[in-house]
Amino acid sequence: MAAERDVKRAFTFRHLSNKKINFMEDSKIRDLFVKWSTHGRITVQVFNFDEYFQAYDKDDFVLAFFQDPNVVTNLKVVSPLSCQWKTLGTEVKKIEAEEVPCTQLSMLLFDRLYTEEIVRETGHIAKCLDEFYEDFTISDQLRQVLLLEDSDNYQIFSEAERDEFVFRIFKHLCLGGALCQFEDTIDPYLETTKAVYKELVSVQKDPDTKGIRVISTVFKVTAYDDYGTCYPSTKKHEQTFAYLIVDPLKRHVHVLYHCFGGGLFCN
Repeated sequence: MAAERDVKRAFTFRHLSNKKINFMEDSKIRDLFVKWSTHGRITVQVFNFDEYFQAYDKDDFVLAFFQDPNVVTNLKVVSPLSCQWKTLGTEVKKIEAEEVPCTQLSMLLFDRLYTEEIVRETGHIAKCLDEFYEDFTISDQLRQVLLLEDSDNYQIFSEAERDEFVFRIFKHLCLGGALCQFEDTIDPYLETTKAVYKELVSVQKDPDTKGIRVISTVFKVTAYDDYGTCYPSTKKHEQTFAYLIVDPLKRHVHVLYHCFGGGLFCN
């Protein structure tokens, strides 16, 4: 449900413009982003905040984020009319913030792609006859897993597993942009998913169990101004998304953003 009210907690934010995002600077990953038609339309920005954060502050926190002047003047979006970057630059009146489960500590979830023979022992993705689903061409069984709810292959992952942040990253990377060139093998998708997830999500040793646990909280977000949806775009698409990944200890917010389209070389 959209949140539209006065912010109770006085969260304020500062853009960390010099924060390095390693996977965004990795030449191998950049080449894959070009191939997958996400280069120039995907970005990560980092902000810090000055108040103690709890997950139940979700709506106050996200609304405060989008209404903070330092966010409004620095948060990057792709113009729906071109592939040019601009800043948010509008007064957000309400938000939607969906908390995204983020519990996975490894990539073991994706081993099922092998055991269910979606991926061969060689790493090659099993092919299928072409089908079409909205803006996507389905030419292999991996995309059946990701998109076709009436497919037997879709059933190999539960809805709870699909909700996990690491699965969402994997799906977004596999589907790519409007001119995506799909991979024949699974490794580029898995390796890039691991790099993105590992950098964006923070973990900590649990003092009681001594085990490692995820401490980040993830929100999928949408913002509205007087005219309707303004972020992540005025045009809705499954591959247009924005996630806020909140580290409560460092008090950092990573913003993972992508806008679906065909432009490859926006700056």
